[in-house]
Amino acid sequence: MNKFLYLIFFAFLLCSCSDDKKISFNGSDITKANINGNFSLTDQFGTERKLTDFKGNVVAIFFGFANCPDICPTTLIELKEIDKIIGNKKLQVLFVTLDPERDTKEVLKDYLASFNKTFIGLTGSIKDIEKIARQYKIFRLKVGEGVSYTIDHSSAIYLVDKKGDVRLRYPYGFKIEEIVEDIKKLID
Repeated sequence: MNKFLYLIFFAFLLCSCSDDKKISFNGSDITKANINGNFSLTDQFGTERKLTDFKGNVVAIFFGFANCPDICPTTLIELKEIDKIIGNKKLQVLFVTLDPERDTKEVLKDYLASFNKTFIGLTGSIKDIEKIARQYKIFRLKVGEGVSYTIDHSSAIYLVDKKGDVRLRYPYGFKIEEIVEDIKKLID
C-alpha cells in the first residue's frame, strides 16, 4: 500500500512540475487544424513577401478587397485600433486582397495608407489568391460582370504566432479587447 501511495505522490509531483501550461484564448484556437499559412505574394511596394518574413512577430491576417463597402473597412479600422493599443512593433497586420484584378499595388498602397501606413497589402495572380484563400479556408466568389462586380467572401481575422503557426481565428465583429488580450499572450 505504501508503494502505491508513493507512486501516486510521484505522479502528482511530476504533473505539477510540468511546463506544459495550457493557455486559454478568447478567439477560436485553430492550432490543431494545421493550416498551411505559407504564401508568396507581392506587397504594395512591389516586394515579394512570405509568411516567414514576419517570424518573431505576431501577424494578424485579414482577407478582403478595396471596393468592399462595409466589412473590410470596418475590420481595418478595428485592426488600426488594435495596433494602436498594442503599441509596439511585435504585431504586423497583413491585408490579402481577394480582388487582384482591381487591387493593384498602387490601389493597395493608397487604400491601406488611409488606415495605417504600417499595414502591408498583399496581392498576386488570381491563382495565387485562390490558393491562399483555400489554405485559410476563406470563401471567395466574384459576383457580377464588368467593372461593377463585387466579391462575396467570408470575413475573419487570423492570428499567426511568432513561430509562424496559424493559431487563432476571430469572426467579424469580435470584441477588440479580447483580440488584444490574445495578441498580448502570443507576444509574451
